[in-house]
Amino acid sequence: MSDVLERLAAVLETRKEAAPETSYVASLHAKGLNKILEKVGEECTETLLAAKDAEQSGDNREVIMETADLWFHSMVMLSNLGLGPQDVLDELASRFDLSGLEEKASRKS
Repeated sequence: MSDVLERLAAVLETRKEAAPETSYVASLHAKGLNKILEKVGEECTETLLAAKDAEQSGDNREVIMETADLWFHSMVMLSNLGLGPQDVLDELASRFDLSGLEEKASRKS
């Protein structure tokens, strides 16, 4: 599963250096982190709305597409900060054998 994320991360890194006029990813980086965060927030909202719609309709296509957009823009954000999907996967892996309540409580200290 992470192979897709690794491949996408590699593409995002190459696009980061492309001309903003020819690359959507490069144009986001050229506009800076605030613009990237704006897109992450927008995609988050669209994902939430799609999930609510899916619950009512039983059709999951939109929630899958919006989640893909959210993940994509989140990866652009990570790239902008010098991070990648492996950083997030490592964090998730570290949480195995730790209850969600324990993990949440550990963040407060």
